[in-house]
Amino acid sequence: MKVGFIGLGLMGRPMALHLEKAGHELHLWARRPESLKPFASVNAKTHASPAEVAKHAAVVITMVADAPDVEAVCLGENGIIAGGRKGLIVVDMSTINPNAARVIGQRLAEKGIEFVDAPVSGGETGAINAALTVMVGGTQAAFDQVKPLLEKLGKSVTLIGGSGAGQVAKACNQILTGVGVLAVAEAFNFAAKSGVDPARVREALLGGFAYSKILENHGQRMLDRNFKPGFKAWMHQKDLRIVMEEAHRLGLMLPSAAATAQIFNAIVGSGMGENDSISALMLLEKMSTPE
Repeated sequence: MKVGFIGLGLMGRPMALHLEKAGHELHLWARRPESLKPFASVNAKTHASPAEVAKHAAVVITMVADAPDVEAVCLGENGIIAGGRKGLIVVDMSTINPNAARVIGQRLAEKGIEFVDAPVSGGETGAINAALTVMVGGTQAAFDQVKPLLEKLGKSVTLIGGSGAGQVAKACNQILTGVGVLAVAEAFNFAAKSGVDPARVREALLGGFAYSKILENHGQRMLDRNFKPGFKAWMHQKDLRIVMEEAHRLGLMLPSAAATAQIFNAIVGSGMGENDSISALMLLEKMSTPE
């Protein structure tokens, strides 16, 4: 299949390479020429605009930072809408506001282009290992067509519901992971400030109801002081902003998510936005009374 891919950053690059290794012909566009270098020796063709990518592909996948980027790539001048023909499927794997996804989908539908929102969880490691969790919003027919592609990228691919439902599921994921990271950081900081080894505390908690993947994986990284980004703090800040925007729009009280969003604002404001989201631990340590 001829597959367009736009967004060749930390996660998009390995995702696109998985599709090429699976035998698909890639059609690429990137704002930065250096993003295209890893594709020089594979079955990939580069184009001058998203519109040109859309002309050559049956499916176009986008993996960019936020809703304005998706809007620009899909609906802007020389965007996908300018080059796409009826029957084209656009799969946006970025994390954006659910309502923005619906609006973009409606605009593309006016030209006969189908839009699927398919945000992912798993970070850079998941992208490299083709082990992402993919949460999909769209029609059953479109899902059936793109599922074989998505299965080359993730270990779990689930149709959640109609347009925007994938983004709602991703927002739920970011609530749980954000609050979870903060909870582990608080527990470890509490143990350390109490004069108790956080590593031994973690060992004990892994055997009880407090067990979680976040305690197991992120907790170990906190103990190792490994703040190299697998998922950057500023990205989690952005995702929690989406959560709170939707909460305001729907009139929902999300107290834990709101508090966690403020912590991530502080992480970014403290200059740690390029670190992993587990930098919540460093922020709490800075805010605590010295031992």
